[in-house]
Amino acid sequence: MPSTPPCHIDIPLLPQTALGHALHLVECLRSANLLARLRSGSAAPGIRWRFCDARGEPMAPDSLGPFMAPLAHEGAFTGPATALLLAPLHCPDIPAVRAATQAHTALVRRIGIAVDQGQKVISVSNGAWLAAASARLDGRRVALPWYYVAGFVRDFPGIQPAPAQSLVEDGPWLSADVATGSIGIALALTREAIGPETAEALSAAAVADPARSHAAHSAAGQIPNTRDSTLARAITHLEKTLDQPYCLADVALAAAVSPRTLLRHFREALGYSPLDHLHGLRCARARVLLEITLESIPSIAQACGYSDPAAFRRVFARHAGMAPSAYRERHTLRAPRQRWRVTPPLP
Repeated sequence: MPSTPPCHIDIPLLPQTALGHALHLVECLRSANLLARLRSGSAAPGIRWRFCDARGEPMAPDSLGPFMAPLAHEGAFTGPATALLLAPLHCPDIPAVRAATQAHTALVRRIGIAVDQGQKVISVSNGAWLAAASARLDGRRVALPWYYVAGFVRDFPGIQPAPAQSLVEDGPWLSADVATGSIGIALALTREAIGPETAEALSAAAVADPARSHAAHSAAGQIPNTRDSTLARAITHLEKTLDQPYCLADVALAAAVSPRTLLRHFREALGYSPLDHLHGLRCARARVLLEITLESIPSIAQACGYSDPAAFRRVFARHAGMAPSAYRERHTLRAPRQRWRVTPPLP
């Protein structure tokens, strides 16, 4: 099987560069590399980056100051880049973006050469002006904030802004509409350079997921009552007794209704039974435990209310589409057990 091509990113730093947004993407890439190493060890493929000036000359890490130098050292690579990142420009309005673009003709030429050489061009927000000015991306689509669209179309009529899309990949151009799209860019680069499993792990760790957060807090018994209704009382009871045997009568008692009325409420509001909801809660907790702990499958089954590991495997496979062991292998956020160094206790 052919090896994955390297992902080496040049990041030009201009006087107008919104440095914090560039560093946010670098931090996302660092997280991807960390997850790859946790999963596969030091031999795992990774993403590299280096900071350069407008002419494309690499900047010496030690010239970047005590806070950026470690980042530059960690991502350092030699040889040609495979991608060029154009971070947002810190400009107050569109005329200022145009002026910054016109002031950096060397970088614009560098972008054109990068496209001709088959490199990927990555732009965030108004960094798209620099990419478009290279005259190599006509006919492509780009993600832009809504407030830049009119001015951008006036300057580059051959490039089509993609409405209501926060991330667009069109040929060699990967663009995000706003600076918070850095995680989307990092996920796309991770998927291509390291693999889909690490990208999924990065998404689980870096993208807000209310359901996952709810499951994690539920595992710690920290879910508060947020409203008073039959369903809310029943669901709160199920969350608090998630690891205990299921009893419909007990759930109905906690909800202050009869079992028949409780079943009707669940069917009408959710379309399934309290037991189905409980299985969903248990599997949500199981996913968290499989991702972040070293506990065995039977132990996780017990923590999620299943005394029979085989029954747990059947229910989990129905909810997650794969067996617990397969889910752990694909989504784990910690190093494999065999890579943990166990040291004897001090005497």
